[in-house]
Amino acid sequence: MKVVCPGSYDPITMGHLDVIARSARLFDEVVVAVVHNPKKSGRFDPEVRADLIRRSLEEDERTRETRNVTIETVAGGLLVDYCTSIGAPAVVKGLRSGTDFAYELPMALMNKHLSELETIFVPGSPEYEHVSSSLIKEVHSGGGNIEGLVPGAVLSALNASR
Repeated sequence: MKVVCPGSYDPITMGHLDVIARSARLFDEVVVAVVHNPKKSGRFDPEVRADLIRRSLEEDERTRETRNVTIETVAGGLLVDYCTSIGAPAVVKGLRSGTDFAYELPMALMNKHLSELETIFVPGSPEYEHVSSSLIKEVHSGGGNIEGLVPGAVLSALNASR
């Protein structure tokens, strides 16, 4: 089965990588879809995000040899339309907390209503429960240490963008 792991990935974190790696073990094909979220201000443009994901997958021991993960940028439109266009019947979403569930559930139900797109929720690993892209950017901007929370490629890119 082909699944989509959608997100803004601005930037990708170790929590994201964990969900992608776990999905790659469970499904035949995983498409990491870098989507534009107009509600979020982006630090990196989508092509840079896709490159950072690619480099992060190559440096992560769980995904370095993975051949069933591809990365695509999605310009806009509805996620259900994108999934239909590539023949993916499901999306995988990582959940860190009940707050994430409360945010994701209405979208999952709407996607199901619109096109029968299923949503599979994967609980995040406890060591990354507090990690979000937004918080990573905030802490990094304030000079905080984010090593171990983002891949090395992301840390380098964030440092270069200061």
